Amino acid sequence: MAKILVCDDDREIVDAIEIYLLQEGFEVIKAFDGIEAIEALKSNDVQLLIIDVMMPRMDGIHAILKIRESSSIPIIILSAKTEDPDKILGLNIGADDYLPKPFNPLELVARVKSQLRRYTKLGNIPQDSMEVYQVGGLVIHDDTKEVFVDDEPVKLTPIEYNILLLLVKNQGRVFSIDQIYEKIWNEQAIGADNTVAVHIRHIREKIEINPREPRYLKVVWGVGYKVDKI
Repeated sequence: MAKILVCDDDREIVDAIEIYLLQEGFEVIKAFDGIEAIEALKSNDVQLLIIDVMMPRMDGIHAILKIRESSSIPIIILSAKTEDPDKILGLNIGADDYLPKPFNPLELVARVKSQLRRYTKLGNIPQDSMEVYQVGGLVIHDDTKEVFVDDEPVKLTPIEYNILLLLVKNQGRVFSIDQIYEKIWNEQAIGADNTVAVHIRHIREKIEINPREPRYLKVVWGVGYKVDKI
């Protein structure tokens, strides 16, 4: 079963999350600030990180920035801050999901399972379904989940990868924000605009020479996003 790293300076919250995750068969590693989380990731094979934002020594934001330098594991942010700018900041620096405090532990467990399904299935593609998708200099190897732009490797998070793959596999088709959200997150799109827009911006920053004048991932104003056939 997957190994989950839970990081929060409130030990009662960490213990409570651990109880629910253990009930689902997950293995839990605990950390109580960003520095401990980074060290735990170095010494353990962790499949998902749950991390608080406000913590002593190193907060969650700085920890995620550091973690994203070398890891693309799913990250779920917990925070008492519920304003949109804080949610967008978390997604901007590499988190895959966001849950405001106080939260329903069962919802957290559901989100953990959802993120793990997306992440773990990346390495479980049957050999007969291996495919390579290409648009100009953008190449996606769906068997190994590798992305290259002009022969240079590009590191994407699982969410970013799935969004890009959806658009590349359907070249020329325009997907609305709600359609992207529902296909990638597998849940109803309610207030999904900012979430999708942040991930789209991240993808552009990674695959485009000039994100303001994209070659690949384009916006159709008032409609949605698409990848054109080249």
